[in-house]
Amino acid sequence: MSTFAVVNISELVTVAGPARPRVRDEMRELGVIRDGVMIVRDGIVTHVGPRREIDLPAEIIDAGNKVVMPGFVDAHTHPVFAGNRADEFEMRASGAIYQQIAAAGGGIRSTVRKTRAATEDELFAAASRYTQWFLYGGTTTIEAKSGYGLTLYDELKLLRVIHRIAPLRTVPTFLGAHEIPDEYRGRRDDYIKLVIHEMLPAVSKLAEFCDIFCEPHVFPVDDARRVLRAAKEHGLKLRMHVDQIENSGGAQLAAELGATTADHLEHTGAAGIKALRDAGVQPVLLPGSVYALGSKRYPNARAMIDAGLAVVLATDFNPGSSPTPSIPMILSLASTQMKMTPAESITAATINAAYSLDRGSEIGSLEPGKRADFVIHDCADHRELAYFFGIQSAEDVYIGGSRVI
Repeated sequence: MSTFAVVNISELVTVAGPARPRVRDEMRELGVIRDGVMIVRDGIVTHVGPRREIDLPAEIIDAGNKVVMPGFVDAHTHPVFAGNRADEFEMRASGAIYQQIAAAGGGIRSTVRKTRAATEDELFAAASRYTQWFLYGGTTTIEAKSGYGLTLYDELKLLRVIHRIAPLRTVPTFLGAHEIPDEYRGRRDDYIKLVIHEMLPAVSKLAEFCDIFCEPHVFPVDDARRVLRAAKEHGLKLRMHVDQIENSGGAQLAAELGATTADHLEHTGAAGIKALRDAGVQPVLLPGSVYALGSKRYPNARAMIDAGLAVVLATDFNPGSSPTPSIPMILSLASTQMKMTPAESITAATINAAYSLDRGSEIGSLEPGKRADFVIHDCADHRELAYFFGIQSAEDVYIGGSRVI
């Protein structure tokens, strides 16, 4: 049996608390233990507390008087794709908007063409590179979506790559309803039938969740309802991209269907927030995509927190609208653009994110009985993670008690 203690910790940020997602003022309670100690045995946390109260085992990890906290849980990522869209980034810098680029054949469909042409091993090699980026940002678990294949063959290819990603923990999501592919332009209903009748039966053994891009110009509410009801029949839990481009009732549909999460929500108003709260749907906010697209319309995080929603923050890592795997950058955006406190942001990217993936009993906080997924950050105060932006502060990263960075 392997047992060790982490000592000389300036702040042991446990995020300990009730066994459920945190809401309202609870999001500011991080369970910080100064000069704390954590004991890990066989990859599981067994004790946390002040140094003076815990007998130490022989093996010691010296944290160097720095912050120790749970690994980030990134609850919305698109990590498997070929190529990139740096050309579109330049176009946006020259004045083009996302919708114009997509209408001209760019955007998601551009990445789909490149991804279809790549082999599974080529996609795995690219995803392995991005895996290192996540780890260096202090992330230890990601929700990982398919969605750049848009054929049965290619969606299965992407989901197999997601299952190969290591040492990051991954939660696989099927996103076949991400866009209408080139060969189905003008035939949305035919593509929806393909998703429902061919893709969903085949992917249900590889995916845990089903997602959809619910927007009027892609999959309107009525079409999204058809796809997601079919997904539930195949045992998949639901996540949804909603109200990113306009408020079209996506949040209300997420509430109606009992989705686990509603993601983006840049244009969601008071009625949508109330519907999410009443249905117990967790909002996943993605300020990185607002920033990268040059928009000014950030989700109304304060209204959501005040309403009692268990807010989640994630990167939306993807090659087009949010090419960042950095949760620390997202924490900074949350504080500067959405007026979330550093503590609220950390809660949103750890324990609340873990619950949004049905992993709250295993990860997301440092408490006895949970997996020892933790990070030693090169700072003495947890607020520095959002304060110093544009750097990666993770110095040592552990997953299941094993050092991976």
